[in-house]
Amino acid sequence: MNTTHRIRHLISILAAGACALLAFAGTSPAQAETTSVPHYGPPASVAPAQVPTVIAGGMPGWQIALIALAAALCAATMAVVLDRARSARRAASATTA
Repeated sequence: MNTTHRIRHLISILAAGACALLAFAGTSPAQAETTSVPHYGPPASVAPAQVPTVIAGGMPGWQIALIALAAALCAATMAVVLDRARSARRAASATTA
């Protein structure tokens, strides 16, 4: 096993771990909101607070644009890294052949 193979293997393991962590982080807030705490005692006499429509309406557009930008930058970075790795591997195999 050469050094390049070990580095590529380590990068793939780290990428898989990062994807698993992001998937877990994305589902955790949804799980936390669905759990309810039992209420013991008399009902509260205070009316519940009104939720603004902006918060209840979904994700704001700037957050969607930021996520799309981050995904595009990540994809472009990975494409450049993989292209350079492929070209280095071709150059190394051409000199040994």
